[in-house]
Amino acid sequence: MVREHMMNTNRAPIRILGLDPGLRRTGWGVLSVEGSRMTHVAHGVIAPDEKAEFADRLLHLFEGITAVIEQHRPDEAAVEEVFLNTNAQSTLKLGHARAAALIAPARAGLLVAEYSTRLVKKAVVGTGAADKTQIGFMIARLLPTAGKTTADCADALAVAITHANLRVANRRVA
Repeated sequence: MVREHMMNTNRAPIRILGLDPGLRRTGWGVLSVEGSRMTHVAHGVIAPDEKAEFADRLLHLFEGITAVIEQHRPDEAAVEEVFLNTNAQSTLKLGHARAAALIAPARAGLLVAEYSTRLVKKAVVGTGAADKTQIGFMIARLLPTAGKTTADCADALAVAITHANLRVANRRVA
């Protein structure tokens, strides 16, 4: 689902923040996009203390994403959707982490798009059944200046790439 407001429609470079939310580790990646050219800006992981109280971990994620937004000034954001897990409690906790990842950029006034894991894999690797190794390999090929990335960062950059490729189509549909 994409909100229409504040979408950059001119040809000036835009920055896209991709987020791969998780309660233990939230990967983030920022791309600069000009036309069809994508350039790596930065990436990293926000990792709350696993022994901290649940609410404090969520606050750490929210504040970490807010700090990334303040530092890198993205124009738009994209977040990976929750995959359903056999453990309902784990899925619910992941949903809370996603909420932090959705609220931080929305609060900053950014357009926030959401993409399914399967769509992200298909957009970057060519198949919705791709594994983490294949995603990492394609990120290294598509964004060679990113250097070596963790799986969380590679996933976040893949979400940003997906948004860069689909944002025009989403604008037409909205």
